[in-house]
Parts: sequence; structure tokens; C-alpha cells
Amino acid sequence: MRTLGALLAAVAVLSLCIPLARAEGKKGDKKVPAVLNFKMKGIDGKEVDLSQYQGKVVLFVNVASKCGYTPQYKGLQALYEKYKDQGLVVVGVPANDFNKQEPGTDAEIAKFCESKYGVTFPMLAKVSTIVGDDKVPLYKHLTSKDTDPKFAGEVKWNFTKFLIGRNGDIVNRFDSKVKPDSDEMTKAIEDELAKKK
Repeated sequence: MRTLGALLAAVAVLSLCIPLARAEGKKGDKKVPAVLNFKMKGIDGKEVDLSQYQGKVVLFVNVASKCGYTPQYKGLQALYEKYKDQGLVVVGVPANDFNKQEPGTDAEIAKFCESKYGVTFPMLAKVSTIVGDDKVPLYKHLTSKDTDPKFAGEVKWNFTKFLIGRNGDIVNRFDSKVKPDSDEMTKAIEDELAKKK
């Protein structure tokens, strides 16, 4: 009986360790940073493993098609084109969280972004980025004090931008009003791109 109890205890401990090991998943020899250790759906319906952006500078932006800040798509696309060869990835995250300013389907959003702004940077499927049961895990990570003590806090509006360094740290956050081509954002991105992997 004692042996069975010990075996059950060992199994319980192992079952706790397996999710932890998975959470620290590896790509090559390096651990995948927690902020990139998510699988999400792309705007085309295919799975997107964010770990593919490991070692790059990543800008996550919650986007919407019918917002006063929607023209920022143009600046985001320009940033992506200017710096993608140096390692920048802009990731658009459509969300209908604020005044229902992203009402379309994923297909409608994709068509709008491509036809109106020529968007070629990665776009995820529409999700929720604010507090609630349907808040996507990526945004729980980006806004929680436990995982992002420097830049935590709920997203307050569309086109909030989170900058992730090459090492996987959340290194900056920019409010909606900060334009993608502003000196503030450009300098922050260039500083991160200049750092070695």
C-alpha cells in the first residue's frame, strides 16, 4: 500500500512538471521567452506559433478598422517595411473591445487591411484583449503585473503597442496616440534592433 501511495505521489509531481516544461518550451538550444510561448490563430485561420519570432524585435498592436487611430496602419506598415530585414516583426491583433470598432469577420479585416493600407505584416485572428473570461492569454501576459511589472495595466484603447526585445523581455509600451513614425517609437525600436540576440 505504501508503494502504491508513493507511486501515485510521484505521478502527481510529474503531472505538475510536464506543463512547466512545456511552458519553458525550447527552440533550438534556447528557451522560448514566455511572451512568445503562445499558439494563436492567424487571420487566415491557420495556427501561428509566436515562438517563430524568437530573437526578433516584436511589436504587438491591438488594431481596429473603424477607429480614429486606424490610419496608424500606414505607419505600422512603413515601420515593418523599413526594419523587417533588421529583425522587426509587427503583429496586428484585431479586437472589437472598444466601441465595437472592429465588427468585421477575419476575412473582412484582412481584405480591408490589404486593400486600404497594403498591410503585409502578420495579422492574428480577432480576439479580446481586455479583462474578461475571453481575454486571450497573450494579453493576460502583456498586461499582468506578475508577468509585466514595468508596463502592466489593462489596454485602454485600440492601437496600444507593446515592444518585445530580442531577448523576449517586454521593453516598452506606447499608448494609442503615439504614432508609429514618432521619434519616441523609432528610437525604441532601433535601440532594440541594435542589441545582439
